[in-house]
Amino acid sequence: MTNERHSNYWRANLRLLLKCLLIWFFSSYGMGILYVDQLNEIKIGGFKLGFWFAQQGSIYVFVGLIFYYAWSMNRIDREYKVSED
Repeated sequence: MTNERHSNYWRANLRLLLKCLLIWFFSSYGMGILYVDQLNEIKIGGFKLGFWFAQQGSIYVFVGLIFYYAWSMNRIDREYKVSED
């Protein structure tokens, strides 16, 4: 892989990583701490939504992000012809 392609590949990887980290930060810190009072006005299954995000919601988002990251990295790997397939 040429130096420019390697640099572009790494930039795409970092951009994806930053996107995932921002989503995770917002779902865990933002939804579970910063916006908990507004979210607690909404109830799901008898539990306040802010409480649910602080206890379980951010974990579900994190697991979803793992699958999204793996799928996206496979796509990026194929795009830059570094896939293991």
